[in-house]
Amino acid sequence: MAATSGASPFLAGSIKLASAAAANSRGNRYVSFSRRMAVSTDHNISSTTSFTENGRWLPEEEKRKKQNRRKEESELISNVYGNPDEITEENGKKLKDFFEECKDLIKSSDGGGGGDGDGGGGPPRWFSPLECGSRTPDSPLLLFLPGIDGTGLGLIKHHYKLGKMFDMWCLHIPVKDRTSFTDLVKLVETTVRSECKRSPGRPIYLIGESLGGCIALEVAARNPDIDLVLILANPATSFNKSQLQSLIPFLELMPDQLFLNLPNMLNSVSGDPLRMAWENVVKGLLPLQNVGVLSEDILGMPSYLSVLADMLPRETLLWKLQLLKSASASANSHLHAVKAQALILCSSKDQLLPSQEEAQRLRRILPKVAIRFFKDSGHFLFLEDRSDLVMSIKGASFYRRGRYLDYVSDYIPPTPYEFKKLYDSNRWIFNATSPVMLSTLEDGKMVRGLAGIPSEGPVLFVGYHMLLGFELAPLVLQFLMERNILLRGIAHPMMFVKLREGRMLDLDTFDHYRLMGAVPVSGPNFFKLLSSKSHVLLYPGGVREALHRKGEEYKLFWPEQSEFVRMASRFGAKIVPFGVVGEDDVTELVFDYNDQMSIPSLRKFNKEVTDEVVQLRTDANGEVSNQDLHLPGVVPKLPGRFYYYFGKPIETAGRKQELKDREKSHELYLHVKSEVERCMAYLKEKREEDPYRNIVSRLLYRATHGSKAEVPTFEL
Repeated sequence: MAATSGASPFLAGSIKLASAAAANSRGNRYVSFSRRMAVSTDHNISSTTSFTENGRWLPEEEKRKKQNRRKEESELISNVYGNPDEITEENGKKLKDFFEECKDLIKSSDGGGGGDGDGGGGPPRWFSPLECGSRTPDSPLLLFLPGIDGTGLGLIKHHYKLGKMFDMWCLHIPVKDRTSFTDLVKLVETTVRSECKRSPGRPIYLIGESLGGCIALEVAARNPDIDLVLILANPATSFNKSQLQSLIPFLELMPDQLFLNLPNMLNSVSGDPLRMAWENVVKGLLPLQNVGVLSEDILGMPSYLSVLADMLPRETLLWKLQLLKSASASANSHLHAVKAQALILCSSKDQLLPSQEEAQRLRRILPKVAIRFFKDSGHFLFLEDRSDLVMSIKGASFYRRGRYLDYVSDYIPPTPYEFKKLYDSNRWIFNATSPVMLSTLEDGKMVRGLAGIPSEGPVLFVGYHMLLGFELAPLVLQFLMERNILLRGIAHPMMFVKLREGRMLDLDTFDHYRLMGAVPVSGPNFFKLLSSKSHVLLYPGGVREALHRKGEEYKLFWPEQSEFVRMASRFGAKIVPFGVVGEDDVTELVFDYNDQMSIPSLRKFNKEVTDEVVQLRTDANGEVSNQDLHLPGVVPKLPGRFYYYFGKPIETAGRKQELKDREKSHELYLHVKSEVERCMAYLKEKREEDPYRNIVSRLLYRATHGSKAEVPTFEL
């Protein structure tokens, strides 16, 4: 959204902010501002369109095929994921925007921009950023509780994306305001209770940074019966262990004149030792992550130093540090009463607070906690270019619109820029394996690419699970790039929840799968995906197939009885069997489950890991019931190539009654299984004819034809 002209690009029109204490009606809770309307274009071809060719009407079947081709062409034209290299950064603001808008906000609230004229004092108040006006009607409420700066602009880089998911309000604490921690908590609590009464079925999100994290925890402790979701960025509950405490006596003794001249002195410092000394003094003053950024972004922009001085004059800074001290003590004394789920965002290089240790401590105390670490980030995480709050929320499965998370209806597909980040992190897989994807058209013809994949859902893809799921990233990403189709994978619950903390991988290992739409395996989730006409990815072999033993590559470990046919027929879903090969050309399995179980210490370790996750197929028989978790030992090979073959879609529409019969259902189940095996047998045979199966030959081809050239494969 573009801001209108006025005293501030952030607060357009009237600058007068609604008092948080008096915000009892929706009309006075927002800054008054105007919006530009966004218009979207629907590229879909109308289903009533008639087609003619050379003046004659086409036969019905030909018309349908032509319509499908045009629709597919339209999808390709409108596919925002089509070329990741051309995707640009999203409409987010930068650090300089933070300072510019802080300057205007401070000016407006001290009487210089049409505000209250209260000299920077007055009560704290809520405002809604201009660029957060694109939310949906069922968006949950998000309250941002700021850190030591108090401006409420700490999420400025994330407003645009957050505004599509939340009804977002930010708390502004004026520079000269001296509201106590207790009264700040009461202020936020009043708003929370009022909005809970207004929309009792929706959660309320409290995003707290530093000081705001303490406020969020205190509000949650005082309101255990309200559905709150806490997102805490480097919460100041560890203030008593931080170096910030030492600033309090220093500021009490520092003369006003020296403090007022601090910006100019910093700008004129030239000697490295002296510069570092001054920078260490102001680390606690500035909303920046490290000394390097301080030197580069602030000392290079003298005008912003005055903004910092206006934002945190000595008396205000001293008050804020004392406020942090009381906030930390109060929040810590009430942690035992917090029942809300919490996502802790922790910077590993926080120079102001021991945030990494504090996150682990809070994990042990709070009942429902998830942690995401940012190894290269400093204290003011949200102002860093590398942080993406929305991706963190979505990746941790922390976005919901109702009391309980619905993995299907609450899911929000990745934005183009989120997809680009996912693609870039997996680009090496594409470069190393140059995936070949083959599909089958309705007439049975095999083609290279995914043209044979049905555009309309529901579609159920059933196939073979490579060792450790090597095939997943190229598969899911290529579907989006080539056909604008999102594959919703049905995944093991270990990717979503742990029964207890222990030796199992942290859940953030699986964030990318959740971002791409994976859901925990369950009957209700399967039902919802098919009923919403999704493209669903299912591996009947599950963990046993993905963690197979030596010599078991390309062997299916499917249950004896069908698990998906009748559900698919209930919704008339097309079933697409597929096979993948190439794992034996990429790695060699050298240390499998059987090897590990012969070593007592590893046997104990694997049992402990298995006991930490939800167990599946406990009532099954045979090898498919062996769901023990372990990490296979593999040795990488000079990369070969991945091959995917999607067979002809199998129709279940109109067969609902027929497939209720167990024998008929099982017959179709066995047919799908045999098709998967046939696809793999074909690929194993044909890859022997591929002149570019070896990575060396592929690199030579791209060296002469361009780095983005599609490498040929065997003749179809």
